[in-house]
Amino acid sequence: MAQEDDTMRGEASEQRAATGGNGDAARPVKRYRRDELDKEEENPMLLSEDGDDEGQEYVPLRKRREAEESRLVALLRGGRRAGSAEPDNGGRAGSEPPGDRPKESLLVITARNLKQTGAPTEAQAALQEEEDIMRHALQKQALKAVKELATGVEYTHSIGTGWKPPLRYRRIPQDLQQQLRDLLRIVCDGRSIPPPIPSFADMKLPPAVLRVLASKGIKKPTQIQMQGLPVALSGRDMIGIASTGSGKTLVFTLPMILIALQEEMRMPLGQNEGPIGMVICPSRELATQTYEIADMYCQALNADRYPEVRVMLCIGGIDPKPMYETLRRGLHAVVATPGRLKDLLHKKRMNLDICRYLCLDEADRMVDQVGFEDDVRDILSFFRGQRQTLMFSATMPAKIKAFAESALVDPVEVNVGRAGAANMDVIQEVEYVKEEAKLPYLLECLQKTAPPVLVFAENKRDVDIIHEYLLVQGVEAVAVHGDKAQEDRHAAIASFKKGDADVLVATDVASKGLDFPDIQHVINYDMPEEIENYVHRIGRTGRCGKTGVATTFINTKQCSETILLDLKHLLKEAKQRVPHFLLALDDPLEAQAELEEKSGIKGCSYCGGLGHRVTNCPKLKSEDKAKSRANKDYFGSGGFGGEI
Repeated sequence: MAQEDDTMRGEASEQRAATGGNGDAARPVKRYRRDELDKEEENPMLLSEDGDDEGQEYVPLRKRREAEESRLVALLRGGRRAGSAEPDNGGRAGSEPPGDRPKESLLVITARNLKQTGAPTEAQAALQEEEDIMRHALQKQALKAVKELATGVEYTHSIGTGWKPPLRYRRIPQDLQQQLRDLLRIVCDGRSIPPPIPSFADMKLPPAVLRVLASKGIKKPTQIQMQGLPVALSGRDMIGIASTGSGKTLVFTLPMILIALQEEMRMPLGQNEGPIGMVICPSRELATQTYEIADMYCQALNADRYPEVRVMLCIGGIDPKPMYETLRRGLHAVVATPGRLKDLLHKKRMNLDICRYLCLDEADRMVDQVGFEDDVRDILSFFRGQRQTLMFSATMPAKIKAFAESALVDPVEVNVGRAGAANMDVIQEVEYVKEEAKLPYLLECLQKTAPPVLVFAENKRDVDIIHEYLLVQGVEAVAVHGDKAQEDRHAAIASFKKGDADVLVATDVASKGLDFPDIQHVINYDMPEEIENYVHRIGRTGRCGKTGVATTFINTKQCSETILLDLKHLLKEAKQRVPHFLLALDDPLEAQAELEEKSGIKGCSYCGGLGHRVTNCPKLKSEDKAKSRANKDYFGSGGFGGEI
């Protein structure tokens, strides 16, 4: 007994020494377990062979749950059990979970697919490359208001206006309607397209409007008006594509006025209400011209004792006080540029609570250029409900059209001719002129036709040089470009329209949409950087069925080979004479006929140029460079300041 007591006292003293002399009973167990594990790691032979779970690998709880879920799913589907053995001893699986099985690499899958289908041809590889480029270029957010994107609002039906075509047109079978469109060379795409109406009287327009049209010498509608007016009057969203001078302005101006007149007759507008309809233009000159046309029809309706329809011009560079007075009385329609319109909306001088009609004129520029696109998105965020949206342009490439359709509801596309095609009523003459010989040769070209004559130049400095040279030579000339004051620009265009000046020298600010009815000759002092600007320039003549002449000066120093190839194909398409120096250019598209046939797209699908494919598009490359410069972090890339 004494020996046992000594043994127990020895064990107790060892335990007190291990615990540091305090009475904590939990710490000696943890300390003893750690010592035991350390000894087992040093000598694996000390591991117990009798322990069931000490000789197996530990499986985490998450993997055990995944294995159990896989097994239960397999049982519910009637398939095999998820594991080869049921989990035992606390849920340890006998087989690895499906997520841990090795996956087949993409390289192996691609090699097997290539072996089965064969290597793609050169045309197929080029087509796939173009599709990848376009997919990357079209990765843009839908052209909608921020609230609509955030809440996921999707409109499925267009706004009804109560207007219907006459009964005899509605009874025409669809196949006969299509035959009439084919005869008029009108291409339409959409659902439930209204029939084309070849008479203004059959469109149920007010007598006052018909009298104004007759006084202007407009006896019957053009192709875009025959199909576009019924579509717009019925309340459908629309994309209108037609050549310059085809009468697109009438297609979106008349419906806006008639919708505003209908709302005024139902319930007159009160103070600070409106607008009901809105047209947005990219330039002040185009907005002024559209406002004058809309106001002319409103004055005619007012003279015929219809309720007053008030239209406001909203552009920069003019006194805003008359705008505030019109807004205070109540506004039916507004023609605006994006900058001043945003200013009024943010200052809460104007609201779009009851606005239900929106038109973007020259829509390719409005939704393509970065600054205008941001402005349009900002303006759309002020709408409070669904609206009828129309977009018009003479040049609208496929990528712009696909992006624009994201803002439309069940749209109808009306296309008269190829988008970006030149006006067939314009005789195009392209001449090689050295840089130092341009000014003297310009005087010779002015003798081809009687005044008035339009002269376009790419740079503002060239506009001033040409203007000064013509004045020195005794030519009555005026000039317009972006650096001039708004009063000077307005006075120059007004004097040119009145006939006080024989020549108007301008940059591309005057090439989009402006209507000069008596222009017989357009001179391009230089070739623009984009072919669509060339189409807009020469479209200032040959309007409303009249014949015009366009003379273009080019030289190899000023023009790139890509734009010259685009011009060459454009001349061929319009059946114009192609000069020998353009015919001598090496054309890479001649060897890509198979690619054109497979894709179904002639030329570039990004900018619409006919002389190159999207893989060599200069516009796409310049936009990518501009984006990379805008996103470059100068202060975080090097640290030495050498990049600045």
